[in-house]
Amino acid sequence: MTSIHPTAIVEEGARIGADCVIGAFCMVGRDVTLGDRVELKSHVVVTGETSIGADSVLYSFAVIGEIPQDKKFGGEKTRLEIGERARIREHVTVNTGTAGGGGLTKIGDDVLLMAGCHVAHDAIVGDRVIVVNSAAVAGHCILEDDVIIGGLCGIHQFVRIGRGAIIGALTMVTNDVIPYGLVQAPRGVLDGLNLVGLKRRGVPRKDITALRAAFQMLSQGEGTFHDRAQRLGDETESDYVRHIVDFVLADSDRHFLTPGK
Repeated sequence: MTSIHPTAIVEEGARIGADCVIGAFCMVGRDVTLGDRVELKSHVVVTGETSIGADSVLYSFAVIGEIPQDKKFGGEKTRLEIGERARIREHVTVNTGTAGGGGLTKIGDDVLLMAGCHVAHDAIVGDRVIVVNSAAVAGHCILEDDVIIGGLCGIHQFVRIGRGAIIGALTMVTNDVIPYGLVQAPRGVLDGLNLVGLKRRGVPRKDITALRAAFQMLSQGEGTFHDRAQRLGDETESDYVRHIVDFVLADSDRHFLTPGK
């Protein structure tokens, strides 16, 4: 029951799932895989070695799976994977990976990419992430589950943003953001915890209290930020605080946004 508009171009080799809808003037490349019930509104381009999961909807003038905006790219075969139930709004661009970055750009399930935003090569985006209008996620970034990126933000290449963090609008983020962090101001200041998001997700009060205490220790404890996180890991019984500790102690190509800086 797949519906393909007469003006759409679906190249030979493309794999189209059941009950898809491909609207007017869309272009689907030969290496594309669309899951079941994917809908492309009019004037959507999906190209490259790109797979899009079931029940996703792509809106007009989105360009998905084009080559990376990287001068080092030499035409090598790289991929883009987008999970199920994605909502990709008008004029969004998402690029495939590069050989030097692992060859894969990956976006999880239930992601909302609002109008005009960009996800660059080799970025890894988790589940239930929201990227608001005209924000740009640079190459090699990692956005963990439940992250929200505000409108007109810029995320510097190689930055990691921990699960449940929120970035306020008009913010440039140049360093890693701890899980559940709240970042705002033009040059990105770690200004507290995403308490609203934690409460909306039903995080128990005892864990929110533990997170508050952990943030205070990371802000004012003795030693380096890394030292404070190690001590915190020795003391905590909260899985949520453990997420912060593990994130800070993991390998990173950037420094961290630290409280008040």
